[in-house]
Amino acid sequence: MQNMNTRVLLVEDEELARKTLSFYLNTIFDEVVVACDGEEGSDKFKENYALNKSFDLVLTDIKMPNKNGIEMIDDILTLVPNQRFIIVSAHKNEDDLLKLINLRVLGYFVKPLNIDNMMEMLQKAKSEVLADKNETQEDDLITINKTYTYNKINAKLYNQEKIVKLSKKESDILTVLIDRFGEVVSVETFKKLVWNDINTNDSAFRTVMKRLKDKVKEDDFIVSHKGYGYIIEKPFIK
Repeated sequence: MQNMNTRVLLVEDEELARKTLSFYLNTIFDEVVVACDGEEGSDKFKENYALNKSFDLVLTDIKMPNKNGIEMIDDILTLVPNQRFIIVSAHKNEDDLLKLINLRVLGYFVKPLNIDNMMEMLQKAKSEVLADKNETQEDDLITINKTYTYNKINAKLYNQEKIVKLSKKESDILTVLIDRFGEVVSVETFKKLVWNDINTNDSAFRTVMKRLKDKVKEDDFIVSHKGYGYIIEKPFIK
């Protein structure tokens, strides 16, 4: 259910530096994608973005052919305004630093690379990435009771670590209840939001609701308030 894999985009035109950085990045992060200049880096970032695959960190040189690091960073920030960067460069150019000062830059390596300093900064960057991922996942997960959780990102219900398989209508009913967690939802509201028809036959609704409740009977959390509707009651925590 949890995806704590870490992905890095490395953009470096110098072959030796690229191989060195790639080696050490692969000892810390789960996946490292490599580009040889700013144009290729920008293209790879966009390709992954289109596939809904993000990079936790972009490590880039500044002075590169075809497209420099600053231009590539501008491209990336139009897609992901809070993207993290680490800069690696042969020079600490003041103009470049001024341009980078308001960006989400975690650090700046100066070539030749000091391996100890680099590893320390990369370890710190990974710790920040994992802390953010953990915080985000906690926000995205709803604990329904001791048995069931609901992931708002993929709209899936979990029994411990196993996905509970639901039909489209069952999933839609559950989503309506989750969106109104702790509130009684009327049958008319279900008909309107799930069937888009307030005149839907009561038996059609009851059939789907019964199937849904049967699938969570191990620790049923859908409570019927006769004459009013249904509710997922918030768990009592001591």
